Amino acid sequence: MKSKNNKIVEVFIPGPAGRLEAKYYKSRKNTSPICLVLHPHPQYGGTMNNKVVVDTFQTFMNNDFSVCRVNFRGVGKSDGEFDNGQGELADAAAALDWLEKENFDNSQCWISGFSFGSLIAMQLLMRRPEINRFVAISPQPNVYDFSFLTPCPTSGILINGKKDELVPFESINELNKRLSAQKGIEVEFDVIPDANHFFSKADEKLIRSLNKYIEKETALY
Repeated sequence: MKSKNNKIVEVFIPGPAGRLEAKYYKSRKNTSPICLVLHPHPQYGGTMNNKVVVDTFQTFMNNDFSVCRVNFRGVGKSDGEFDNGQGELADAAAALDWLEKENFDNSQCWISGFSFGSLIAMQLLMRRPEINRFVAISPQPNVYDFSFLTPCPTSGILINGKKDELVPFESINELNKRLSAQKGIEVEFDVIPDANHFFSKADEKLIRSLNKYIEKETALY
């Protein structure tokens, strides 16, 4: 399903546990880059309508991406039930398949995730060589094991709040050191001073950080 009027449309994507509810924006630009945006933990109220997810989606949209945000299984109108990350990774892969088919001539393929969504995004990144940029917002290396990122296959950015109440700064620093030690890729870390895990009252700063990185990384295309 494509949007003739360049509006955000509701779509249902065939997934491994049934249909997946998604929102999709199709850029009018030929060979536009694409991005899949993934939401926080479903068992803690995470959905594709989370404010950080919507802000991220909108920022990619404003930068002329064809962009999709999707509800994992069991969330909203998506079929199935929570599957402790394995099923959610399969859902993300199905959504990326769909997005690529809709935009077979894309110039870049990005993945973005917030909190639990950043874990799924990075796991998908390891399995899909066509993904050439990532955005991980508020990752939780103190909760989830990110050691699978050694080595990390592509460049990207990690954005977190200095006042993140769920993630000790030391664990983000550890992840930073591990990823920064790699050659051939550049992983940027942007720590937003006044922001907590959910970027409450710091949403504009998050959008500015995203915009700056996206504009820089798409300038060559």
